[in-house]
Amino acid sequence: MATTTSTNACATPNHGANGGSNQSCRDHIILFPFMAKGHTLPLLHFATALSVHQKNLLITVVVTPANLAFARSRLPASVNLAVLPFPSLPPLPSGVESTDTLPAPALYPTFLNATALLREPFAEFMASLPSPPLVLISDFFLGFTHRVAANAGVRRIVFHGMFCFSLAMCKSLIASPPPSVEHGASFHVARMPEHVRITAAEVPDTIAKIFDPEDPVSRFIIDHVGESDERSWGVLVNSFATVDEDYVAALMSFYQPDARAWLVGPMFLASGDMPEREEEHDPEGCLPWLDERAEQSEMVVYVSFGTQAYVSNEQLDELARGLVQSGHHFLWAVRSSAWSPPVDVGQRGRIVRGWVPQRSVLAHRAVGGFVSHCGWNSVMESLAAGKPLLAWPFMAEQHLNAYHVANIIGAGVRIVDVKVSGGAVVERAEVEEKVRRLMNAGEEGWKMRERATWAQQAAKAAVSDGGTSRVALMKLVEELQRSYCDVIVGKQDHGANRIILTHASA
Repeated sequence: MATTTSTNACATPNHGANGGSNQSCRDHIILFPFMAKGHTLPLLHFATALSVHQKNLLITVVVTPANLAFARSRLPASVNLAVLPFPSLPPLPSGVESTDTLPAPALYPTFLNATALLREPFAEFMASLPSPPLVLISDFFLGFTHRVAANAGVRRIVFHGMFCFSLAMCKSLIASPPPSVEHGASFHVARMPEHVRITAAEVPDTIAKIFDPEDPVSRFIIDHVGESDERSWGVLVNSFATVDEDYVAALMSFYQPDARAWLVGPMFLASGDMPEREEEHDPEGCLPWLDERAEQSEMVVYVSFGTQAYVSNEQLDELARGLVQSGHHFLWAVRSSAWSPPVDVGQRGRIVRGWVPQRSVLAHRAVGGFVSHCGWNSVMESLAAGKPLLAWPFMAEQHLNAYHVANIIGAGVRIVDVKVSGGAVVERAEVEEKVRRLMNAGEEGWKMRERATWAQQAAKAAVSDGGTSRVALMKLVEELQRSYCDVIVGKQDHGANRIILTHASA
């Protein structure tokens, strides 16, 4: 049974206690993020944006015990938290409830299978509500939530953590596998605009393996996600029209005819959520160090590969040497606690291993560029700060994000075209060259910074009054509320377990 950290008519499992009503649940939105920081944070930002711009709504975020404190610290008090017990599934250690706490990458498939066991406690939580909430917004990985929501008479909006471009590319590559081409040759991806041409090296490993029966992640997606994604009422996208509207049609061609993509990002800007420059938000003292660099008119390159990418010690060694040889100051967030730099970084380098207030770092006047794994959240944060990127993808759709940043937006340069996950090591000379190009004061660097500034202005405009993302957020809530009482949940084609959500007014 779920518990909640606050009570209201719709959020509390003990629905008889407060005497809920259809009207209150008509204003109730439930969000259920996947337990990975890159998937959780955007939905926490979205919950905050809803609480800021739609004050009549009741908002509940579903979490597990080990994720409760993280979520609570990043949400306003008006947002409720429902806590579901995290399932036990050996050999996954007890208390490991987020991908960034996995002791080894090999446990990731077990972690995925453990999340699928949340179906029963989530169904109990939904059944405890006094009447169906307005909508459920849940992560793609939590495929079971679609069936639970449909059984409860609730529409489900799916969230992927990607933007339309990469998501449409992934779906297109699955539906129409890439042709056999010469090494390094580019090809056009079906359903995408003609100018979108990628190489085989840019096809995500997860897509290349999707039909491999021996790949445990592929098996999970087939067995536990299946068609729940495409049958969703809509798609919530952490992006904005200026950089993403050209790919909406390709993306939505994979969904039900009435489904829509709701581009409401950047969600951290939409929420008005910027971290404070307080010591507890910057335990490593990154911002004061950057202040000192700014006072000396010294530009800094920021380096971070997120919370999930595995980087070998050999690659860390080469990166360290390349950064030092570049001659630029650098601030480097390193996850490994066992690795030590093979060279003296001197006064130019700062290596930190704790929490880094990334958005504040990127917004700092001393930072001139970002060496990034190109997770979509990091890309959005860099562009929103007007900072170009050295794109260094590792996994999932990051190669596609890197392509878009460098080849389409023009706000970055890419590391040598190898897939680190396949064992290739980027050498120090490549790091040195690309960092210098990123931070270059010449024409190439100027063009990248100009495009990053363009993206920054577009992002801010999107979430401002009358901006495309602000309007999309308003229209999403209006459409859900308008059709709340008209929603009919029916079962059709029982053999395929197909759930259809229809509007009586349609």
